Amino acid sequence: MRRRLTLLALLALAGAGLLWAQAPAAGADDTAPQTWGDVADIMSDLLDQAWEDFQAGRLEEARDRVNDAYYGHYEADGFEKTVMAHLAGQDATDAEYGFSLIKKLILAGGPADEVSGQIESLQARLADQAARLDGSGPNPVKLFFDALIIILREGVEAILVLGAIIAYLVKVGAKDRLPLVYAGAGLAVAASAGLAWVLNAVTALAGAPQEVIEGVTILVAMAMLVWVANWMAGQAAAGQWGARIKGMAAASLGRRSVWSLAGVAFLAVFREGAEVILLYQALRAGAKGSNTPLWAGLGLGVVGLVGLYLAMRRLAVRIPLRPFFTATSALLAVLAWTFAGNGVTELQEGDVLSLTPLPGFPTIDWLGLHPTLESVAAQGLLLVVLAASLAFSWRRAVKRRAAPDGPTRPVEPSSQVEQLSQVGQPSLVEQPTLVGQPSQVGQPSQVRQPFVQ
Repeated sequence: MRRRLTLLALLALAGAGLLWAQAPAAGADDTAPQTWGDVADIMSDLLDQAWEDFQAGRLEEARDRVNDAYYGHYEADGFEKTVMAHLAGQDATDAEYGFSLIKKLILAGGPADEVSGQIESLQARLADQAARLDGSGPNPVKLFFDALIIILREGVEAILVLGAIIAYLVKVGAKDRLPLVYAGAGLAVAASAGLAWVLNAVTALAGAPQEVIEGVTILVAMAMLVWVANWMAGQAAAGQWGARIKGMAAASLGRRSVWSLAGVAFLAVFREGAEVILLYQALRAGAKGSNTPLWAGLGLGVVGLVGLYLAMRRLAVRIPLRPFFTATSALLAVLAWTFAGNGVTELQEGDVLSLTPLPGFPTIDWLGLHPTLESVAAQGLLLVVLAASLAFSWRRAVKRRAAPDGPTRPVEPSSQVEQLSQVGQPSLVEQPTLVGQPSQVGQPSQVRQPFVQ
């Protein structure tokens, strides 16, 4: 147990420790804008130029101006990550949707008043975010809570997935398969640190390529979560859960299944890992050298995640198998549904998928809800797939329960039972006998006998 706790703590802290070596020193680049208001002004000027290009009919140039504002400054200058770290993820999501919607309207050719209105709305939003960032200043208490919220917000999903997989393996008596899952999570931490370094060092990967990488990673993780959720739903539908069924579940975890679970553990950590490192880099840059509150918030968040993991382990041991599999399958299905919406949105921000706005539809980032037809359609399609796979699993389980070893098949005495009865043990086989008929060893038979009128 101690080794596992140590491993979990190290996994969570490894990436955070690496970010200090990667994060650029504050003020190292003298050519960079001095305030976030300066960055907002640059983006606003680019959006004005995009409006001029649009009016002149230069639609491709106008789209490129918007991309320059978004990829070249909102993301590359750290504006997005700083907003997510110091303000709220919803603020960043709203701004990203604004950029995507403007590009959609420009390439569609208007209408002009809507393009102008969306540009003005985005400029006001960016100016407001910059003013809030510049006006906050270094605040140790706020820095502590920002660091705490980031690790909890980004880490809870990964811990839920890891906890569900690990609890499942423990539940079915497959503890020997746990090292692969831990290895998958540990490899994801190293890969996340490597990706964060690459995104910082290789500017060509910033912008659209980064969005595409994130989107593809999320959708692959979604597909694997659907597979695991369907598998666990099938176990929940297996009927009577005794030691025999439990052993069958453990035995069915072949090499391919275990590697798949390790892959899910890898993706659960990797999809959030690089972003967490980049967010803490943004926090450190704004800390002005005061890193103690940041470390304290990070450390407390890690303790909270470890506590969540331990609670899942203990709760899983006490819950009967069938409710455990049902609840775990539902949890993974909800996470997959969230991944579907967020993955499609990332690909839209990377200009891979088109964007069809749904006016009035709510934006709830942590549920993967976004006001676009494509993301909502992806989540709807996933619900259909989950419902169909669940129905198939339950139908197959019903057929298995009705198969040849049902209660209607007659039971014939075996040679082993006869030998037991001959050495003085009562026979446990139901055989029709006469009332009062003595057993073969002179004792009254303990076999249930038909009632005779």
